[in-house]
Amino acid sequence: MTLRGLRGATCLQANDADEMAEAVGELIQAMMVRNDINDDHVISIILTGTPDLTCAFPAAGARAIGLVDVPLLCAQEMGVDGALERVVRILMHVDTDLERAGIAHVYLRGAEVLRQDLVQ
Repeated sequence: MTLRGLRGATCLQANDADEMAEAVGELIQAMMVRNDINDDHVISIILTGTPDLTCAFPAAGARAIGLVDVPLLCAQEMGVDGALERVVRILMHVDTDLERAGIAHVYLRGAEVLRQDLVQ
């Protein structure tokens, strides 16, 4: 196994804690399924939100789907003029047998525009 980073992002329609938990849970589960990993493979997760997301910590969505013993860290994205709004980004560190080129990065709910080169 090798340590790899999985990237993902999702957009919210509103600054709403319930929607954030749902969207983050959906994103993490999709990242895990598409890369054939389970909870034991997850080393840690960094979650960021754009400055307009103040309703909740994105990590609450990870905890809600059962990642209770994985180290999580929330941070705020830079406020860049013209950037996509209401975005949660994830960098998940995992143990995997996948080669770097075989990693499936996941962008959902309109976040696909952020990295069209990575969207599969």
